[in-house]
This record gives sequence, structure tokens and C-alpha cells, in this order.
Amino acid sequence: MTSMDPVVLQPVGRVVGGRDEWFEDGWEAVESVIELDSARFGEGAVTGLAEFSHLEVVFLFDRVDPERISAEPRPPRGDPRWEPVGVFAHRGPYRPNRLGVSRCRLLEVDGPRLRVAGLDALSGTPVLDVKPHIAEFGARGEIRQPAWAGELMDGYHA
Repeated sequence: MTSMDPVVLQPVGRVVGGRDEWFEDGWEAVESVIELDSARFGEGAVTGLAEFSHLEVVFLFDRVDPERISAEPRPPRGDPRWEPVGVFAHRGPYRPNRLGVSRCRLLEVDGPRLRVAGLDALSGTPVLDVKPHIAEFGARGEIRQPAWAGELMDGYHA
């Protein structure tokens, strides 16, 4: 296998509940459940997970039409006030591999069911991986970002 060969992934579970429609903001209070594939993962797979407050979840933006994905620069969220940036400078769903990464609060572990808040994935979304958030793996050093990112996120966690 070379680094450019196709990769096949099998979901570890699905999102249940929460939102059925995509809205850019307001995910913080949305509660949903990550239902792990119980045929593949028993209780042992989540042993110790309840000790963590947050998860990092990798999922597939399965409802994004691949035809709408473009690597051409565009303004963040289509807002003409901001200069166009390339696909890898955005965090939205129109990504080359339609992968989403979200950090959310872990509210409860009930066997293969992980109750979470703030996961910005729709009900039915395939979950590709779940990891505990460990503070020491967060950004190191000074964080730098363009002004538009701060404006866009102003009040996001309000």
C-alpha cells in the first residue's frame, strides 16, 4: 500500500438523536448518543472512558454531496467580508474526504452508548473513531489564527 492508495474505513458506530438538519452554530447544548457497534465492541472497549470529560470524535459528513466539494478558495462560510481561503483552511463539512472532527462533552457511558453534548454531527452519521480528549495533547505554544476565525467564532460557546 502506498500513501495515495484508497483507504476503506468501517464505522465504529452511529450518532443517534440530536439534530436531523445541519445548522452551522448552536451545537453546544445539543445532546446525542454515539451508539457503538455492539457486534464488534463489548464493554471492555469503553472501560475507563467515563473518567474523561471530553471526547474527540471522527465522523463522516455522509450527507454532503461529493459534487459540492471544491479545493478552490472561498470565503469562510461564504461571507464576502472575509478573503477566500483554501479547503484546508476551513473546518466546514465540504472536505475532500468528508471527514469531520469534533470535540464534545462526555455526559455518560452506558455500555456501547456514549451520551454526549456538543457533537456537531447529525443523527445517523457514521462515527469512524472515538478518542478521549487529553489536555496534554492540545495545542502547544502560542496559538495564532486569522481575524476572520475569531469573528466567526465570537460567541460560539455562549
